[in-house]
Amino acid sequence: MPALERNLRWYIAVRVVAVTSVLLPFFLLVLARPDSFPAEATHYVVLLAGTTFAATLVYIGLLGLLRRHLVVHAYIQFAGDLLLITVMVYYLGGVASPFSLLYLVIIAVASTLLRRRAGVTIATCASVLYAALALSLSAGWLAPLEGMTEVLSGWRVAYNLAIHFLGFYAMALLTSFLAHNATRAERELEVKSEHLADLQVVHRDVIQSITSGLITTDLDGVITSINQSGLAILRQQDQRLLGAPVTESGLLSASQWHDMTAVGEPQGKLRVEVQLPYGEDDSAFIGFSVSRLNDAFGAHRGYILIFQDLTGWRRMQDELRLKDRMAAVGELAAGLAHEIGNPLAAISGSVQMLSSALPDDASQRRLIDILLKESHRLDRTIKGFLRFARPRESASMPFDVTRLLSENMELLANSEEVSVRHHLELDLEPPAARLIADPDQVSQIFWNLARNALRAMPDGGTFRLVGRLDGDAYRLQVIDTGRGMTAAQRANMFHPFQSLFDGGTGIGMAIVYRIVMEHGGRLRVDSAPGGGTTITVELPAAGPGAPLPGRPELAGAAPPPSPPPALAASPAQSVSPVEAAGIAG
Repeated sequence: MPALERNLRWYIAVRVVAVTSVLLPFFLLVLARPDSFPAEATHYVVLLAGTTFAATLVYIGLLGLLRRHLVVHAYIQFAGDLLLITVMVYYLGGVASPFSLLYLVIIAVASTLLRRRAGVTIATCASVLYAALALSLSAGWLAPLEGMTEVLSGWRVAYNLAIHFLGFYAMALLTSFLAHNATRAERELEVKSEHLADLQVVHRDVIQSITSGLITTDLDGVITSINQSGLAILRQQDQRLLGAPVTESGLLSASQWHDMTAVGEPQGKLRVEVQLPYGEDDSAFIGFSVSRLNDAFGAHRGYILIFQDLTGWRRMQDELRLKDRMAAVGELAAGLAHEIGNPLAAISGSVQMLSSALPDDASQRRLIDILLKESHRLDRTIKGFLRFARPRESASMPFDVTRLLSENMELLANSEEVSVRHHLELDLEPPAARLIADPDQVSQIFWNLARNALRAMPDGGTFRLVGRLDGDAYRLQVIDTGRGMTAAQRANMFHPFQSLFDGGTGIGMAIVYRIVMEHGGRLRVDSAPGGGTTITVELPAAGPGAPLPGRPELAGAAPPPSPPPALAASPAQSVSPVEAAGIAG
């Protein structure tokens, strides 16, 4: 609905209320004291009231007909009101009637609705009508009614007209000026309100879009707002935290909050790092700062907590430290192969020659066997160092992965690691699945995982191998019912030289991780103390050049560092299933 149409409707309603409020007391006085008012005056008042209400009905009807010409409709109402007021002035006191003040009301309404030109026009019309009435009474063209107190003449007529004209035009100009200023102020307020709304939207979008968590509190530490990133980091719900103490966020205790805000008063900001537990085996490192929240006038209104999830950054730091350490380990491994390998081969050969030359002495034979056994174990350890420091080049080719896993499973069933207390299960679907990868490295993955699974079940248990072709990936799961792992053990599972078993080198799982990552695959470890372990390996079926979508996942374990590039370019080395089993763990 246009603003002018709405204002005209209000004008009609106000007219009815105004006329009713003026005439109602008169009729009440007539009813209370009928002898005090002549019948002719009462007749005039009833006639005016009826005329006013009839004109109101006409205006309402014209409002629908002249909906597209609202200005014309406004002038019709103004003209009708001027005529009614002129008649009211004539019948209710003449030029001395106080009802001449109603002209000012019509002029003010016209100036407000249609601005200065309409106000001056209506003021001119009011002046003409009032002058015509006054001059007609003064000249005798209109007979004064009974009860009219005085008929002005001469200079008094001119003075009366001058006062009314001045009042009419002053009302028109003043009202139009005030209406113009009010309209301009409304427009400016509307523009500023729009700008404020835009700023509020931008402020909200900025706060909700930043990757850091942000919490605001009042002076008592009650949370007043929190952004979406903060809810995601804290794994909380907005309804639960809003209006709750800041200690409900889990970032700090009540005493810590008191100490930090007390320390933060003079310094303005304090940075702290905490480990936030999410569950039994899940936690994150959170770094946050506390600073004052001031309003536009610098008054202290509360506090701001800005926090970030530093878990990935911490992991990156650990990886960098381990990478530096493993660079030195790789160089050491390369030196060991050169400095210890040849003397070890000579020692082993000499011991074998001594073994054949010595007499059959049980004690000496036992010592010789120990030397041979330990020299072989030392040789395997050195080879394990080299295989991590100098990985063989991948030779990807298409092959049937289900057939490869079935053959390896058959070899495992007939190996010494499997006892009568172990139960082996094989579940591969479909019966034939094509995979582009290095078959030797896939076998190495199987043997390292299988070897660890069997060693986790020294008293027996179920070993289950599951293989599924899932879209563009082949998913391999090694499941055991062994002793399981703690969160700390899972975190170090793929780190070099972090063996979970006695006598292990800790190289096998690091090699598994490297092979899976080089193929663009993913690893996932699910384990709990006493609940067994499930290790899931996903390899892209299209080969290492087509990695799985998304970031490689290593749930529950920190990835090991990559070997130094200089060492990774060493000549290729093949690994047999027996050798792979020897370096597992």
